[in-house]
Amino acid sequence: MSSKELEFNKNDDKMRLLISEVEQKLNKIHLGGGKSKIEKQHAQGKLTARERIDFLKDKDEPFFELGAFVGDGMYEEEGGCPAGGVVMGVTKVSGKQCIVVANDATVKAGAWFPITAKKNLRAQEISMENRLPIIYLVDSAGVFLPMQAEVFPDKEHFGRIFRNNSIMSSMGITQIAAVMGSCVAGGAYLPILSDEAMIVDKTGSIFLAGSYLVKAAIGEDIDNETLGGATTHCEVSGVTDYKCKDDKDCLTRIRNIVDKIGDYEKAGYNRVKPVAPTRPAKEIYGIMPVARDQSYDVRELIECLVDNSEYEEYKTTYGQSIFCAYTRIDGWAVGIVANQRKVVKSKKGEMQFGGVIYSDSADKAARFIMNCNQKKIPLIFLQDVTGFMVGSRSEQGGIIKDGAKMVNAVSNSVVPKITVVMGNSYGAGNYAMCGKAYDPRFIFAWPTAQIAVMGGSQAAKTLVQIQVATLKGKGEEITKEDEDALLKKITDRYNSQLSPYYAASRLWVDEIIDPAKTREYISMSLESANHAPITKTFAVGVLQT
Repeated sequence: MSSKELEFNKNDDKMRLLISEVEQKLNKIHLGGGKSKIEKQHAQGKLTARERIDFLKDKDEPFFELGAFVGDGMYEEEGGCPAGGVVMGVTKVSGKQCIVVANDATVKAGAWFPITAKKNLRAQEISMENRLPIIYLVDSAGVFLPMQAEVFPDKEHFGRIFRNNSIMSSMGITQIAAVMGSCVAGGAYLPILSDEAMIVDKTGSIFLAGSYLVKAAIGEDIDNETLGGATTHCEVSGVTDYKCKDDKDCLTRIRNIVDKIGDYEKAGYNRVKPVAPTRPAKEIYGIMPVARDQSYDVRELIECLVDNSEYEEYKTTYGQSIFCAYTRIDGWAVGIVANQRKVVKSKKGEMQFGGVIYSDSADKAARFIMNCNQKKIPLIFLQDVTGFMVGSRSEQGGIIKDGAKMVNAVSNSVVPKITVVMGNSYGAGNYAMCGKAYDPRFIFAWPTAQIAVMGGSQAAKTLVQIQVATLKGKGEEITKEDEDALLKKITDRYNSQLSPYYAASRLWVDEIIDPAKTREYISMSLESANHAPITKTFAVGVLQT
């Protein structure tokens, strides 16, 4: 066995272990509040959030879950909040691509934590950017009161959801709400701000204040069913449009409504009949090194993703630390911008470090991004970047200006941008390669992803130097043992924040995915983006070419 084959096998083994860890975490997350809470929901005659989505979606279509790791490692003092207490993703309902949002009542009765609000807002953002119909399956006790100050009043908090309901209605985006459990207080506005609202008899209820609060506030004795049940709202108040006998009847009614929705103008991105790559997708496992100091040729990864493993590379021998190419993914025409971790020679014969963006690479990428905008070609960013090149030669050569050109082009791009964080995503490299702050329509991470200002060892050493200098400035003695202990403490804390789970729990990325499924996720993203015609003209402001 050659050294290359040995390295391939080592990488493959390590990647499969990381994927296994992802799957084990997902299995636990999918239990929501636990088996006993699921049994309790079934005893009430209700399906769980995931069972509702499975019944709603077309049987042969995948459910692309987003935000499954939201809340991971957060709110542990409150007992945790698996998936943020809400299940969200993209799927097809009656043949139409939709985004579905379902409260998980097994998690704190579907109560809203701060991260729950952020996840719901992300679902609405995806719906608005891509003009996808959105279906809300409501079963929530409302705001988690112990954390109300972090959920209720600010711009990106709970109330923003109802503002978005109203904006989406004015945009003509279909919103369908099904009240399949509790729907209380401010949350009661969501179904009523939707285009159509239905409620399940005996298990669904809508009211601004429950019976206990009504008794305390005005002294009225009334039960919750009479106050805000299906009969009240379908026959007396007229708040809801359809009365359903059970969960399955409700979900079937949604399918029937979606089936009648007419088609809308598409963006018109180029698509032909898909052709499978000639390289198997799972070869990615062996090509992608788990170790950060190993190089690889990103072209080999791309051959596992693109149709017939073919592409037209742009400026092949110029700016080689970034790879740019026109190609197709599942038939969709795309432009790929990918970091090259392989050590290469520059046009001047200088060696360039892998994963670093140099001036010529930034210039090349900016021009390529402009070309894709001119040609109406969606952009795919494959991130494995440690940042821009530093040092006197780079600074004197204008690396900041060239980097700014690339950031400007990414910022002003009007074609859809989809980002996959394959490995490193550090510093301004994260920005230039379309990190979350640069509005990718979707952003995914592989289990090998790391997102931070800089790598763990560099950051820890920098922080230690600062803290040691501060302590010495106060006249304190610092031994070598103290310094080593401080370095370990800082390194451990920083490394925990580098984890892809840390990023996914806070929605810096939409989902951690199996690298072998990248092609499927990108295709789903492009199909979503094709629902939204481009309404802006590409312009680059102060960008100088």
